[in-house]
Amino acid sequence: MTDLHPPKVETFDPAARVNVDNKGIRREVEEFREEPFGLYLARPTPGRAQFSYLESWLLPRLGLRITDFWFAPGHERDQDFYLDVVRVHRDGPRWVATDLYLDLVLKDKVSVRVIDTDELLAAVSAGLLPPDEGEYALEVAYATVEGLASHGYDLAAWLAAEEVALGWRRHP
Repeated sequence: MTDLHPPKVETFDPAARVNVDNKGIRREVEEFREEPFGLYLARPTPGRAQFSYLESWLLPRLGLRITDFWFAPGHERDQDFYLDVVRVHRDGPRWVATDLYLDLVLKDKVSVRVIDTDELLAAVSAGLLPPDEGEYALEVAYATVEGLASHGYDLAAWLAAEEVALGWRRHP
């Protein structure tokens, strides 16, 4: 059974150097970087056993939040990047991302898989997400899979074709 919940909304405030999650928890961000194509953030994740740090890019035009989790020993996952399908908008200097349930797990240059389709369908069926947003989420997921597949599941190569160049602390 799917854990039915409204879409999660996060706020990213570069001026205040904070990331506020859907529960209102404020987390300090070490680095924000704004580029014409998106917003980068890097921050520690205190209190998380599974990972100690994360880096994320919000890419509004692509409808994605791409994250590199720095997994703790014993909690590693068979992934290089985690891609959330999101709707991003600006609220003054803040960036706001609404998670649209679908996620993609990328093993760079190897494979990608779409997960949480059940959550998306349950949210649309329950009226928590309008059907047009559900359709948008599916379109983003399909376009992402197609783009990655056409570039050998190489994230940097696909994004370069989209005129997006991401910088990461761990991935040169």
